Amino acid sequence: MFERSYLQHFINRIEEPRKFIQVLMGPRQVGKTTLVNQLVTKMAIPYLFTSADGVAAANDAWLVQQWDTAQALMPKNESTEFLLIVDEIQKITNWSETVKLLWDKDTREGTNLKVILLGSSRLLLQQGLTESLAGRFETTYMGHWSFEEMQQAFGWDVDRYVWFGGYPGAAALVNDEERWKRYITDSLIETSISKDILMLTRVDKPALMKKLFELGCLYSGQVLSYTKIMGQLLDAGNTTTLAHYLQLLNTAGLLCGLEKFDHKVIRKRSSSPKFQIHNTALISAQKAEQFSVAHSQPVLWERIVESAIGAHLVNAAYSDGFGLYYWREGNYEMDFVLEHGGKVIGIEVKSGTTMPKSSASEFRKRVAPDKILLVGQGGIPWQEFLTIEPKLLF
Repeated sequence: MFERSYLQHFINRIEEPRKFIQVLMGPRQVGKTTLVNQLVTKMAIPYLFTSADGVAAANDAWLVQQWDTAQALMPKNESTEFLLIVDEIQKITNWSETVKLLWDKDTREGTNLKVILLGSSRLLLQQGLTESLAGRFETTYMGHWSFEEMQQAFGWDVDRYVWFGGYPGAAALVNDEERWKRYITDSLIETSISKDILMLTRVDKPALMKKLFELGCLYSGQVLSYTKIMGQLLDAGNTTTLAHYLQLLNTAGLLCGLEKFDHKVIRKRSSSPKFQIHNTALISAQKAEQFSVAHSQPVLWERIVESAIGAHLVNAAYSDGFGLYYWREGNYEMDFVLEHGGKVIGIEVKSGTTMPKSSASEFRKRVAPDKILLVGQGGIPWQEFLTIEPKLLF
């Protein structure tokens, strides 16, 4: 069975003598549960693996019960340490406050209970961690699968990856593309929106959110002002509502709106968003075209390739902790801007056969970046760029 690179990190943590809280967050069906199942087969430490998926939303008493059960199993296994794993933790109301109380009690009593919490709603997890568990946890973000991971696990070439994206659970269905599209739409898109957003967060206009997601897929890789977005949507409300819905879609690992790069934070936050999908499967599943047809249509294929490059950067940004933006001034544009540790990197993407005028010189003059990379014609082949870890660019 294919093992993701996160596995060794978790093994190292469990081998530490002290107790810990490790939070693993990421979109649906990227292998979080599979990872912990692989983990427990490699460790000698006794464990309890449970899920809050079917628990009533307000039942934080259930979490206390699981914690007590883990502690009761420690002496039974004649062990001085124990591992408690709780999946879909964000579905328990006040989960972070409950974990804090139990964790602090264990600290006072010297109980070595190690805890791994899994969740697919990054917004709710981060809120709970910030409000209640400051200084008591470490987080790991598990993003969508990269090209190299899909290649190693399923033998895919880069074109197949660009169209079908990085969902390992759907890989076996790609030879029946209509079935694959139904799976992505019903089991991933609809489930992510309904379970990770609508059931856990107040959304006054759920139909509007779904339309915004569809619009974002259609315009992935393009900058749209909120005024233009409102013009495309019926009953669009106001820009604040749309920005909030876009943020919720982002935390579910579906669609984000990249901010314009500017050294002034206020200007970043007030900028028009650049739609960027997290996984190209979310675009392809909504297209009428099949893989073989799409690959032969240059305009469509170039857009899918550029979205795949953006998705590669988005997932790495959350995993590795660097900022990701776009830049535009007048007719000049830099497709992506990476920022980390005071360093700035510009990335131009030229995936087609034509070479439009470069904005590199203007970007260099106005921003003074540490480096500018060209991906595509005349630069790093886009196929090769999808194998590069973006954090190594700094």
